[in-house]
Amino acid sequence: MENEAVDQGQDATGRRRTLRRVLIASVAGCAVLGGALALLPSGPAPVRPPAPAPAPGAGALTAVTSGVPAALPELAALIERRERRVRAHPRDAVSWAVLGAAYVEQGRRTAEPAYYPKAEKALRAALEVRSRDAGALSGMAALANARRDFGAALTWAEAAVKADPKRWTAYPQLIDAHTGLGHYKAADRALERLLALRSGPAVRARAAAVYRDRGRGEDAAAALSDAAAGAAAPAERAAYLERAGQLAFESGDVEAALRHFQEAVRLDPDQRAALAGQGRALAALGRTTEAVTAYRAALARQPCPEYALELGELYESLGLGQAARVQYDLLRERAARAAAAGVDEELVLGRFEADHGDAESAVRRLRAEWRRQPGIAVADALGWALHRAGEDEEALKFARRATDRAKGGTVRSALYSYHLGMIERELGREGPARRHLREALRISPRFSPTLVPKAQEALRELGEPSVEDAPDFEDWSAGE
Repeated sequence: MENEAVDQGQDATGRRRTLRRVLIASVAGCAVLGGALALLPSGPAPVRPPAPAPAPGAGALTAVTSGVPAALPELAALIERRERRVRAHPRDAVSWAVLGAAYVEQGRRTAEPAYYPKAEKALRAALEVRSRDAGALSGMAALANARRDFGAALTWAEAAVKADPKRWTAYPQLIDAHTGLGHYKAADRALERLLALRSGPAVRARAAAVYRDRGRGEDAAAALSDAAAGAAAPAERAAYLERAGQLAFESGDVEAALRHFQEAVRLDPDQRAALAGQGRALAALGRTTEAVTAYRAALARQPCPEYALELGELYESLGLGQAARVQYDLLRERAARAAAAGVDEELVLGRFEADHGDAESAVRRLRAEWRRQPGIAVADALGWALHRAGEDEEALKFARRATDRAKGGTVRSALYSYHLGMIERELGREGPARRHLREALRISPRFSPTLVPKAQEALRELGEPSVEDAPDFEDWSAGE
């Protein structure tokens, strides 16, 4: 028994020694392996499960709720998801409000007015559930602005601000409504409140629009440049570049405008306003075949009455009367469809009738529009319609208002200056006429393929100024 115990103890001791040698060898082996691995190039990181892809429409949801432009495919996906949601949960006020806002954006981007009644139904459904929902109230303001019903937009925007004074997305709607109604000081105050609440690309782009309306072109261009640089998504950046293109075109830098429009379309092929902008810029550069192609592409995707008018006038400048009439028929058709959906197209119809149809009809339309929402664009259009109808004395009052800084007419517009100059010429006011026609060509030497030649011809007929052409006190007091 004793020998057996001794043998067992020796066996246990042997096992412990063996285990110790194994552990020492293992540690040594690990050290060697670790050293060898350290000498090798680092391999790929451990494989992890991929992050879940964002839900379809997630980008548009962020855009719609934060007041920035969204990509059309994302908008379509968001609309589809929210339609399913409200069918399953008809008391979900937030989803109704988001759906309404998405419909507004889709209608605005596609120029398809059928989206607007859908938007109104969705937004009113949200308000039935939650009557003071700031998102739904702001959506109703956006809808009214898209329909060019600025009085209603002001009412809804003020209600949205009252419901949530710190909700910054209501203030852009307030600015647009005040601008459309000719309340320029109120628009400035609303911008100040917006800037105090929020910064970022969307706010800078909104500020740029106000700066442009106040004749501060350089400030507007800088704000849009900052907005485009800070944009988070291609569709957002494309939208700001399109606005920068508009601004450059208005200031006479047609080449820069074309570059902005082309980059906008490259970033977002659904940026249809930039396609029309390309047509405008190409026509001004004399590249008329390319201009026609660009306009037709824009109209195929976004049949906006304004684009049809511009293409029709381009065709007229090329002597293609029949092609122009096709576009004018399209303009009337699209305006009628828009009116059926609650959209006010009286401004573009008045401009069209003044130059290509019935001037008396243009005056009636634009007088009614002026009573409803007396903005600067309406003042200019009404003045021109009165001129075309032979009422030049009254026309002069409205044309002056459109360019009178004391009354908000601070936009540096070649078209407005041209209209004023031609009206003055008809009234025999040769000095002011010469001055304003030259100003139109100085602001933008290629502002219109049809009107630039007329301005140049009028200046040739007016000849050089004489000492009698010095401006009188009335001219200066009118803000000229």
